[in-house]
Amino acid sequence: MAFEYAIALTGSIATGKSTVSGYFTSFGFTVIDADTIAHNILDEQVEAIEQMFGQGIIKNAKVDRKALGSIVFSDENERKKLELLLHPLIFDEIKNQATKEDRLKKPYLIDIPLFFETKRYPITKSLVVYTPKVKQLKRLMQRDGYTKKEAISRIEMQMDIEEKRTQATYVIDNSREILQLKDECKRVKEKILGEFK
Repeated sequence: MAFEYAIALTGSIATGKSTVSGYFTSFGFTVIDADTIAHNILDEQVEAIEQMFGQGIIKNAKVDRKALGSIVFSDENERKKLELLLHPLIFDEIKNQATKEDRLKKPYLIDIPLFFETKRYPITKSLVVYTPKVKQLKRLMQRDGYTKKEAISRIEMQMDIEEKRTQATYVIDNSREILQLKDECKRVKEKILGEFK
């Protein structure tokens, strides 16, 4: 059965999911990355996306993600159109990979940025990487070069991080320094391994 040993790794944009994912990989966990799968599927669906959004978002036979992002982040209808195409394909690939992992009978993570928002995945345990919104906004502007307005609009497209925190099975607090984050990851790793014995 798919997702039996899965834990959804989530949070919000710029809360530190990629760093946490790296730590858990170093601890020996498999991490299935929904974003990587989404990028691969996006490239496979070039023709369909060109038909939907026009030639302007195709560069060197690939989807220009920044150009596509500026369309879908500013228009909810356009975003929904894209999601209707991509989400079923992404789900099927994640389910395929999860089915293989479940055969090993040990916990693994699936990095799903919009886990709570979409309610698409039948996963009972979740790990939220938490950062207060003020830090999240600052990190996003520094990391991606967004204006404050652009960064806020991207943050507000996702469920509030405080709400995600209350729904989580496990919470990793990434509000301080990188060494503290590693300790948080070790703490949660031990908890997970204890519960899955």
